[in-house]
Amino acid sequence: MQNQATFRIVVIATAMIAALSPHTASAVEGTKPVKVYILAGQSNMVGIGQVTGAGSRWGAEFLDPVVSVYAGSYDATTDYDKAKPTKTMSLPAFGGVRPTPYPSGGTQIVRGFIRIKTTGVYELRPGYGGSTHNIMEVDDQEVYRKEPDGDATHTPIKLTAGAKVSFKITYLTNQANGLGWIARIDIPGTLSTVVKQDGKFPYLIDKSGRWTERNDVWYKGVVTAGANKWLSVGCGASSNSIGTELGFGHIVGDHHDEPVLILKASQGNRSLAWDFLPPGSERFEHDGKVYAGYKDSPASWDKGTTPEPINWYAGKQYDDCFQAAHKVLDNFDKEFPHFADRGYEIAGFVWWQGHKDQGNAAHAARYEKNLVHLIKTLRGEFKAPRAPFAIATIGFGGWKMSGHALTVADAQLAVSGEKGKYPEYAGNVKTIETRDFWRDAEVSPRNQDFHYNGNAETYMNVGVALGRAMVELLQTK
Repeated sequence: MQNQATFRIVVIATAMIAALSPHTASAVEGTKPVKVYILAGQSNMVGIGQVTGAGSRWGAEFLDPVVSVYAGSYDATTDYDKAKPTKTMSLPAFGGVRPTPYPSGGTQIVRGFIRIKTTGVYELRPGYGGSTHNIMEVDDQEVYRKEPDGDATHTPIKLTAGAKVSFKITYLTNQANGLGWIARIDIPGTLSTVVKQDGKFPYLIDKSGRWTERNDVWYKGVVTAGANKWLSVGCGASSNSIGTELGFGHIVGDHHDEPVLILKASQGNRSLAWDFLPPGSERFEHDGKVYAGYKDSPASWDKGTTPEPINWYAGKQYDDCFQAAHKVLDNFDKEFPHFADRGYEIAGFVWWQGHKDQGNAAHAARYEKNLVHLIKTLRGEFKAPRAPFAIATIGFGGWKMSGHALTVADAQLAVSGEKGKYPEYAGNVKTIETRDFWRDAEVSPRNQDFHYNGNAETYMNVGVALGRAMVELLQTK
């Protein structure tokens, strides 16, 4: 590993240190350089693993809602089921974006029934703004409570499709309305289901069931997946998604005594033979066509012709992603004041990509050569000539993979150091096999095979395997 120039901040504002929570503050202690891992690839490195089923506005699930108004402010000692209301009113519109307004005054309680279409475990999120201060019961079970001076607590409940069960919402303040959200939290393949229902990756939640946050691994995404925070869920394509960074970060974070920075430079739908083509790559011919070398445009043209350039060039995504990574590292103290005065070193590289290359016979055939060149180029560019390099194969369809996809996977496996084809990669390059991690759409949140069906278990397994490969290479050094 090459120790990069240490950037120093002359003054660190006391307020900035004070703003760090006690839990976070431990990560700023010490003087050893921060271990930086650069993760790159296309959309699946960006991260499409779904965290939850997400919530949707409730509405049609609620039947015959009636609001009753009781005299005075809410009193926890009053049995409102036995008390006489001063007013009752049916609510023609409940939920949606424009629910029927409630009458004003007093303590307001809504009663009715719920009937859902799909059996599952659900979380109810009643209210919006001030109206979230309420207690909700479903089938005589408390599923939600938020006191005016407290945090919300949710108790998931299993509901059966077609079954009609009662609900009651007791509002604790004078702000009350029919807004609310409902979310199924046991959708197969979401991180919530995999962790909280199936019991896998238990370190991702705390005793209260909240997602954990590592205070020794910082994540920053450039170009896409642009979260900038301590490692937790929501570092993928959205706040409701994960990529390989989550599993990878936990493994390398456990390995190092020093803090870790995961710097992810990735972009969706990109080819190694075109968009990510490394500098120095030369043109090549395939089936009567010339394929672009670095900075050429377009991607290919008929041999013997002069092509008309397009508004893109071979290697543009390589330039965009890694120039953005350089910009972050060149301003290390400004970007990461919590790591000030200790500098950094490039600890390793991670690559997961290949979907777009599998759609082009020439690109697939060239993949191994391009990958070898990518490893060499990235190590040179970041002045880390022996930094470990971990690669994940594409795994679309699992072991049923065929055609050009198989060509790409075989190329990725071929560069792994233990294969012996590239002796210089022994002990410093390792490819992990992902086809065992494939999950079909039937047990996944969505039907998108090119995004591994959004299956969070797949993304976690790939990240963990990459982390273990990286630690193995570090121990070999």
